[in-house]
Amino acid sequence: MNESAQQLASMARGMVDGGSYMTLATANHSGRPWASPVWYAHAGYREFFWVSSPQARHSKNLAGRPQAGIVIFDSRTPIGTGQAVYLDATAAEVTGDDVARGIEVFSAKSQAQGASGWSLADVQAPARHRLYRAIASEVFVLDGHDQRIAVQIME
Repeated sequence: MNESAQQLASMARGMVDGGSYMTLATANHSGRPWASPVWYAHAGYREFFWVSSPQARHSKNLAGRPQAGIVIFDSRTPIGTGQAVYLDATAAEVTGDDVARGIEVFSAKSQAQGASGWSLADVQAPARHRLYRAIASEVFVLDGHDQRIAVQIME
């Protein structure tokens, strides 16, 4: 990886590590788009967890169409200085043995930011919420020339 690619990858990791919310873009069965901000925790730089109601529009959309787009960015930056990480992903409700690991990742970030911890009971029936996960297949950033560049941000 050349120096410029290393810098872009480092920036992307910093955005993912420093972010709290990601914009999750989904679509329903007919392709009607929907974007939702969701608070997230991540494991590595390609696996993202959030908790939502299965009745939320984005959750219903994912149940029928698992393709998702994600953007992580800081909306407070001055005009012309914004940076963002763009992800192509597949997303779904977490089930089976993966729920325990996922809720551990999610709970750890929640507690690190001063909120309550989460348990399996918080994301399994009859609880109101479920745990969801997006796995990114591609990660992009914009370079200094406003060109989309694929980056490898795995450590």
